[in-house]
Amino acid sequence: MAVSSGEGKATPDRQMASQRAGEQGLLFDTEVSAPPEDVGYRGPTACAAAGITYRQLDYWARTGLVEPSVRAAHGSGSQRLYSFRDILVLKVVKRLLDTGVSLQQIRTAVAHLRDRGVQDLAQITLMSDGVSVYECTSADEVVDLLQGGQGVFGIALGRVWQEVEGSLAELPGERATADGPAQHPHDELAHRRRARRTG
Repeated sequence: MAVSSGEGKATPDRQMASQRAGEQGLLFDTEVSAPPEDVGYRGPTACAAAGITYRQLDYWARTGLVEPSVRAAHGSGSQRLYSFRDILVLKVVKRLLDTGVSLQQIRTAVAHLRDRGVQDLAQITLMSDGVSVYECTSADEVVDLLQGGQGVFGIALGRVWQEVEGSLAELPGERATADGPAQHPHDELAHRRRARRTG
């Protein structure tokens, strides 16, 4: 997953690769805020924020690609709850799939990302040539890959973080409680309405 950085010589090719990386927003200039740790998001919210279908979400959870870390589904009627980090990874998986990376390579990349701390994720740019996925943690590594291959594309996780953060600001989340199911604010409102109607 990791790539080795080059010597950093300022050749014309290297300068062009560096300019391309800057234009694509791949050079680690993104500031991110810490996500809430005790908030989870239901499947439909996770789908909306990650830009995927519910069928994809369900399949990836059942096959262990991206499982909900706040709460797994147990039996019918129970709701999966995904963390901010889970949704970030879902969005990255979607981007990699869209660019033709194989599911096997994506599984390797996801397993590698799982070992990283949440804040570490924002400092990573994933690069791919459509076959392999490389993790870059410095501008030199990004520029080396861009300089070496014409078909290389990148996903700056800091940028994806900001996109997910923006999407989730508009969508409902719920606090995960240790002693039972998380209480969704809309559920409580619906419960009050039902109680009023039935007297």
